[in-house]
Amino acid sequence: ALSITLVDVAVFLPLSLVSGLIGNIMREFALVVVVSTLMSLVVSFTITPILASRFAKVQELTKNSLMGRIGLLFEAGFTWIQKEYGRIIQWVLKNALTKAMVIVLSLSTFFIIGVLFSLKLIPVEFITQSDRGEFTVTVEFPPSTKVEETNRLTQQIESIMFEMPDVKRVLTNVGTSSSAFTGTQVLNNLAEMNVYLVPANQRKLTTDQVGNNIKRKVMAFSGAKVRVNPIGIFGSANDSPVQVVISGPERESVIKGGKMIEQTLLKMVGTSDVRLSTEEGKLETRLEVDRQKLSALGLTIGEVGSALRIALQGNDDVKYREGVTEYDIRIRLDENDRNQTAEIGSMTVQNRMGQQIEIQQFATIYQTTGATKLERRDRIPAVVIYAQPVGKGAADIADELDKILKDKLPQGTSYTYIGDVKNAREGFGDMGIAMLGGIIFVYLIMVALYDSYFYPLVNLFSVLVAPFGAFLALALGMRSMSIFTMLGLIMLIGLVMKNAILLVDRANSNRLERGMDLRSALVEAGETRLRPIVMTTVAMVFGMFPIAFSHSAGSEWKAGLALALIGGLTGSMFLTLVLVPVIYYIFARLREIVGVKNKTGFSDNVAVVPHNHN
Repeated sequence: ALSITLVDVAVFLPLSLVSGLIGNIMREFALVVVVSTLMSLVVSFTITPILASRFAKVQELTKNSLMGRIGLLFEAGFTWIQKEYGRIIQWVLKNALTKAMVIVLSLSTFFIIGVLFSLKLIPVEFITQSDRGEFTVTVEFPPSTKVEETNRLTQQIESIMFEMPDVKRVLTNVGTSSSAFTGTQVLNNLAEMNVYLVPANQRKLTTDQVGNNIKRKVMAFSGAKVRVNPIGIFGSANDSPVQVVISGPERESVIKGGKMIEQTLLKMVGTSDVRLSTEEGKLETRLEVDRQKLSALGLTIGEVGSALRIALQGNDDVKYREGVTEYDIRIRLDENDRNQTAEIGSMTVQNRMGQQIEIQQFATIYQTTGATKLERRDRIPAVVIYAQPVGKGAADIADELDKILKDKLPQGTSYTYIGDVKNAREGFGDMGIAMLGGIIFVYLIMVALYDSYFYPLVNLFSVLVAPFGAFLALALGMRSMSIFTMLGLIMLIGLVMKNAILLVDRANSNRLERGMDLRSALVEAGETRLRPIVMTTVAMVFGMFPIAFSHSAGSEWKAGLALALIGGLTGSMFLTLVLVPVIYYIFARLREIVGVKNKTGFSDNVAVVPHNHN
């Protein structure tokens, strides 16, 4: 009990020390597991024996009752399984060939895991998207659309949404849109709608299906671009899972590289809604001033700019006071004149001599398009390319993109990932370090408990076969590899280690206290410890079934974790029951060869007493 408890604590303690986003998500969970495990150890040493001494009693199963007959039948079946398992261990330990077969079979599981990932049967993403019944619809109309027209079209879109029975309410912002990279955008051709659906048990369609239906209907509007982003685990609208930031010293090369990445993602299988963060330029009137003529006419750029600003935007420096109340007076051209930007050349600016100078006398006026926004990252020009994965994980798309873009971007530019891809790569790295730290702590604890450096290594071999069942269950259950799945793999370390601890501890006891030979000690340990191993594994597996196959809100986040535990525990139980005796046997023989002796006085080449299992 002490060994298993300390192993669980050692596994989760490094996870509680992880920093960053992963630490914020996992720290409370890890601390709860550590504290509750230590408390359960105290309870098992104090309260449990007291209750057992007061309430436990010996019962003999008889055929006089239904439950008795069922119990006897079960015991007969389990006893047969124990004996057959003992014969399997005897056969495996019989010669070097059978032991080599077990080791090769165990190592082949890593090849199968590689095949599962190479065939993309297990997508990789940061957090599995959940059906929360909320999403954001962002609609972009042509750049020349006025805000009044955007509002009118948005009201039509709202009417279409409310015709759907699954839509509960819609909150709309016209003229603004939020983005994690650029913040809030204020554009007259944008509209953002937060859509809330009825609970999942009251609708037949999923959130993604409703969002796709809305997207299909909105795209019928002339020139409209629409994207649907679900609400993520943090309660805000997700940006596209794939976000690539390309930056460089020259904006032209950055735009060129951004378009190259955009075209690459468009051609890639498994992507949709690919777009650049740089919007299409809006139509604008541009003035190119001849500074020599401007100076000869007695004007400055500041005077011209001030006159244009007052004429087109207005000036409210003048106040009208009525009693104690002041009213702003905005002075500017009337609406008709402001809209006639083609006649801007006829506007006059007064110079220092009091002369009225027409703008066309010193400036060339023409219409062109200009960027709606200038993005920077780390103080250099940058653009973001967004893409939605379809049937793929965001991390898988990023890996494929890395291979395609190698040494192909314009000189001086570089790209990096933000959003889910960045979080996934950093998160898996942090959790991988936590997993490695947990394994090291587990080994050191078992070294102290066993007073040996060899036999704890035997226990660690049970961890090697655990991922096979976990990844196979994820592939069969069509679940992705996420940070919660990674948490399940970390939990597996402690859960599957107990099987090896039970076997190794019993085998050591058989050899040290009962004087059994090596093979007999392993066979007896397997037969004796099979029952607690099966009991704990089956209890954990059945406990995970409701989580793995739940359809409640947010169940998608936890299903991968539960499937990883179910597959890992089931697979490791069968593989560990055979692999651990083989590894124990090999290590014991190696110790005999080198003549290693335990500090406890236990030697592997002592005289032994044969033990009969027939």
